[in-house]
Amino acid sequence: MKDWFRRIGGLAALALLVVSVCLTSAAPVNLSKPIVDSIHITGAIDPAMALYVDRGVQAARADGAQALVVLIDTPGGLSDSMRSIIKDFLASDVPIVVYVWPRGARAASAGAIITLAANIAAMSPGTNIGAAHPVGVGGGNIGGTEGTKVENDAAAFARSVATQRGRNVHWAELVVRKSISSTEREAKDQHVIDIIAADQADLLRQLDGRKVTTASGTVILHTRNSAIRAIPPSFREGFLHVIDDPNIAYILMILAVYGIIFELSNPGAILPGVVGGISLILALFSLAVLPVSLTGVLLIVFAIILFLADLHAPTHGVLTLGGIIAFLSGSLFLFGSESRVAPGLILGATGVTAAFFIFAVGSGIRAQKRKVVTGKEGMIGKIVPARTDIAPTGKIFADGAYWNAVTEGEPIKQGELVSIVGVEGLTVKVKKA
Repeated sequence: MKDWFRRIGGLAALALLVVSVCLTSAAPVNLSKPIVDSIHITGAIDPAMALYVDRGVQAARADGAQALVVLIDTPGGLSDSMRSIIKDFLASDVPIVVYVWPRGARAASAGAIITLAANIAAMSPGTNIGAAHPVGVGGGNIGGTEGTKVENDAAAFARSVATQRGRNVHWAELVVRKSISSTEREAKDQHVIDIIAADQADLLRQLDGRKVTTASGTVILHTRNSAIRAIPPSFREGFLHVIDDPNIAYILMILAVYGIIFELSNPGAILPGVVGGISLILALFSLAVLPVSLTGVLLIVFAIILFLADLHAPTHGVLTLGGIIAFLSGSLFLFGSESRVAPGLILGATGVTAAFFIFAVGSGIRAQKRKVVTGKEGMIGKIVPARTDIAPTGKIFADGAYWNAVTEGEPIKQGELVSIVGVEGLTVKVKKA
């Protein structure tokens, strides 16, 4: 038996050795060639993207990469996350190449300033860059003195970045103050970007031999025969970034509302409260990044209030109908034009919510119309035999007890059927059935 275990252990150790050798030999790049690392920024610029970019810069430094190519397609995002990314770019010893890709992509708002911060900025055909005027969390302009301060700060930062990289400072100013946007050809002609490349292979060919200045000095790029090593987001970075999607944020918000309502309606259920609480926290994280419309939020909150009001004071569906209209309108207006929720998801969520509350309201109305079968009210209308003569008083037996009975009509003989028409204390009013 011991020999058998020893053999199994030996085979397992050999298998682990073979797997480790295979994994080591199956490197994704050819080490005999220069390495170019690559990361891909998609969606909103948020804390998760900032973490991802920071890790990509560190990995490129550790790999001794010729450059870090940052593929970008973004509508913008948080100013703090943008500044964190740009700090990494400016402090990098490895040349940073930002490439607006694929065709149809954009580097808007925060993405435009990030592109300006690259050692080399490139765009593929059919892309655009710009529109970096700062906006509030709700997606609208920031008014008053605060708005002026934020705009001046953003414009100064854009000018500083453009000066640092030798780009068009005037364009950097206008992209913040006037929200101008340029195509790839316009950006190249105005000295906003350096390269227009059809694809990544074309980009590497055009990068080869270029001289750039990094945090550690001047570097000449050798990228013609380099191997590209893609660095994907980690699970944590990917998860945090996924929940910043407007569709996911919308689902989390709906789950939070349902969970909290169910927990308040059924104290002690626990599971709805736990699900609602977790969903609420994740939804708040998402809503802090996305351009949320206050109008949309207020309409959805008002819809929930109408639904709950109709549950407790049924109005035959009038409040529920108003809630459905408010819920649908709020869902449509919840995010800015850059981050729309899928129409199918909105219709589905509205339909499920409407069906639930219509069912709940309908159940309440049916319960109100249902005949009372317990207590004094439940005795009215019952037909029972008289236990004694009732002329005008006597006895009946109903609901397991003897009752004093009184009749205001003709006398009732013992054994005749009577109908209960009223209850006063321990006395019931009856008449012949």
